[in-house]
Amino acid sequence: MNLKRFTVKTGVLVASCLMATAAFAQKSKTVEAGLTSVKLSTTFTGALESLGVTAGTVAPTRICDGTATFPITGGAIDLDSAAGNIVHSGGLTLEAGGTEVRLQSFVIDTTSTTPGAPVLTGIVIVNNKLVGRLPLFNLVLPAGFSLPLRAEGGFVLQLKDVGLTLTSTAAGALNGVYGLKPGTIPADLPIGTASVFAFLGGSN
Repeated sequence: MNLKRFTVKTGVLVASCLMATAAFAQKSKTVEAGLTSVKLSTTFTGALESLGVTAGTVAPTRICDGTATFPITGGAIDLDSAAGNIVHSGGLTLEAGGTEVRLQSFVIDTTSTTPGAPVLTGIVIVNNKLVGRLPLFNLVLPAGFSLPLRAEGGFVLQLKDVGLTLTSTAAGALNGVYGLKPGTIPADLPIGTASVFAFLGGSN
């Protein structure tokens, strides 16, 4: 056996494996904690007011000075492609005419939609009856957004100025629940602008 040739081949193989492992490690990160804040649109709050709908919160969400905050509780994200799920606690309530709609357990989902069109899903509960998880808000990425995502210090991910608009599914459901004519609450209604601040853990 040519020991020199064997050593070189082995070294190349080990280096290749290490490079592949390192590349994989840099891609996928666990989301451990953080906070997503949403500056609610005056178009959204004005529409609710005009329809006599009162907005509230599901703990631990708070609304202060027109901004709602949702703690991040987990998830995972691929920094190269931005594919992933970011899971939140808390939520919002919408009440009118004795009917309460709870929207909670929000998940930013960029894996089950077409590229460039991520959504925020949530569990919908009407008068304490579980409806299910529905796509609630379309997420509109800010101008200048580019990949790969960059995590400061390798573990802090920030995304700012992400627009939220109401999905057609959510608009149809709300109109139906409150007995409104189709389109009264329109699809693509501006909900607000979100900022995500997430702490990342190790690779998956």
